[in-house]
Amino acid sequence: MTPTTDRHQGPPLWLPAVMYVLLFLAGLYPVTIFGGRPFYPGPEQPLDVMVEFFRLRSSGVLLCAFLQFGAAIPLALFTATAVSRLRFLGVRAAGAEIALFGGFAASILMLASSSILWVMTFPGMAQNRDVLHALYRLSFALGGPGFSVPFGLLAAGLTIPALLYRFIPKWVGILGIIIAIAGELSWIQIVVPKAIPLIPLTRFPGFVWIIAVALTLPKTRRAQAA
Repeated sequence: MTPTTDRHQGPPLWLPAVMYVLLFLAGLYPVTIFGGRPFYPGPEQPLDVMVEFFRLRSSGVLLCAFLQFGAAIPLALFTATAVSRLRFLGVRAAGAEIALFGGFAASILMLASSSILWVMTFPGMAQNRDVLHALYRLSFALGGPGFSVPFGLLAAGLTIPALLYRFIPKWVGILGIIIAIAGELSWIQIVVPKAIPLIPLTRFPGFVWIIAVALTLPKTRRAQAA
């Protein structure tokens, strides 16, 4: 028997990972302090601050919604490819299915959250305070804990089997576990508003983790051929 190498048939994993990170970060620029004042209000801000922001910065919000809607697609592609690669490498644990659910759910909720942002940019929306407030809260729920909880499942589902099989470096595995824990705990923010830091603690280190996984997860395996 002669040892041979099988290669996973799929797109390069780094490409959707990098596209997701770049599109998402680009979407933050027009609504943060870098894009000008006022910048995107947090959920603890008074309603008057929210109304003023959406009245003055609707074009920035529209660009943000456009880019983050686009970022959801490469996240789903990354999820499908990474789970397929785990199975190709021989992982039969439930983690692959957990990751698939988490990644697809995070992507779908990003689509929903950014779609609501788009609706909020229509003329006259900022003048309808009650509707604007309701849409803001819904968008935050879907894009805040609604995103970070399933993203935590994606991190856990990919990281734990990949770490156990030694497919990824130890530091990538530890980072993934920390992100997974923060993501699941971010659920608490629904009833404890001060737990909001758990959401960026999931999202921003998640950018590093997703690219690290994309670059280190093997794409080949040893096979036996006659």
